[in-house]
Amino acid sequence: MSPAAEQRLRALLAAESTVSAVRAQGPGGQNVNKVSSAIHLRFDIGASSLPDDWKERLRAVSDQRINADGIVVIKAQSSRSREANLADALQRLFELVAAHASAPRVRRATRPTFGSKLRRLESKSQRSAIKAGRGKVAD
Repeated sequence: MSPAAEQRLRALLAAESTVSAVRAQGPGGQNVNKVSSAIHLRFDIGASSLPDDWKERLRAVSDQRINADGIVVIKAQSSRSREANLADALQRLFELVAAHASAPRVRRATRPTFGSKLRRLESKSQRSAIKAGRGKVAD
């Protein structure tokens, strides 16, 4: 993805996502109870202006951050500042969308070569000989 396309995608994701500040979980003393520094970022895949094939690939992903309604929910609370958590949430959303932006490569079926078939059969016969020699010894 070109830098210009990356910038456009980042701007689109920031504009079409809804952000709400919530209280963070975990340790933090008095500060954690009074400051809403964690970020809940919601991005509706169906209502977005992403290309249709991107939307289909995102909906097909089995990711716990995407719910059944096609809404991506990202919670960022690693930092004590709301701005840093917002930047982290937007970065994670960008990485999720960018990972499924391009279509996966189509696998072309290939056949094993004649030499690889021979090597496989030779190793099978060697293994068979080793195992055949493990039997009880006859007097």
